[in-house]
Amino acid sequence: MNKETDFKRFLKLDLLPTPWCPGCGNGIVLKTICQVFDELDMPMKGTVVVSGIGCAGRSAGFFNLDSVHTAHGRAIPVAEGIKYANEALNVVVVSGDGDLLGIGGNHLLHAIRRKTDITVICYANEIYGMTGGQASPITPHNIKTLTTPDGNPDYPTDVQPLFRHNNSYFARTTAYHLNHMKKCIREALKFKGFSFVEVRTMCIVNYGRRLGYKNSNEMLLHYKEFYKINDSAGELAGNEIGIVKGLSQITDDR
Repeated sequence: MNKETDFKRFLKLDLLPTPWCPGCGNGIVLKTICQVFDELDMPMKGTVVVSGIGCAGRSAGFFNLDSVHTAHGRAIPVAEGIKYANEALNVVVVSGDGDLLGIGGNHLLHAIRRKTDITVICYANEIYGMTGGQASPITPHNIKTLTTPDGNPDYPTDVQPLFRHNNSYFARTTAYHLNHMKKCIREALKFKGFSFVEVRTMCIVNYGRRLGYKNSNEMLLHYKEFYKINDSAGELAGNEIGIVKGLSQITDDR
């Protein structure tokens, strides 16, 4: 037994390497999820991973667990169905911001309202990377993408208030802050109810280079400099990462 590599039991090693571009952050998120699964000793026969479509959606196939690769935007309702059919299962969704907040945004809205006891881990690279780099629901204002060459005229979606008002779990972290990412995912998996972890991660090929980054390491260093940790916020500012408390939790703290 080697504590440093025990997480690999949650991966289908014979399928590696992944098809992701060099410098993509998805592998960092995938590895961190497996490390937390190992820390929590998640049952191999009692854990199901569900994904939608997109680069991040390819993750589900690499888990050495039961997994479902669903249609675009449909990961959350499929995950809810699995959970309602067998409440003993641990059900985890892994997908991108375009799939979860764009195509599947309506399903996310109602899963929050229903407080379904599943965990969603969103690989948030601020872009539709697989199809060339179109603006996603969380692409920042004025940022140039394939579909917004003069700068994004829209402002990014912020789902934090929905989680806070429904006493569900929301956390934001980045691919640079590895220990913080582990903490956010660990607490999300232990949370009883609907939990969502937004992991800001790099798409250097179809996003970062348009913004002037030379490589993905420069994007990681941006995360290091830009984001500040605040794990006790009622609401995270745009430059903050942390865990958002629901309204009842805030009241309990007073």
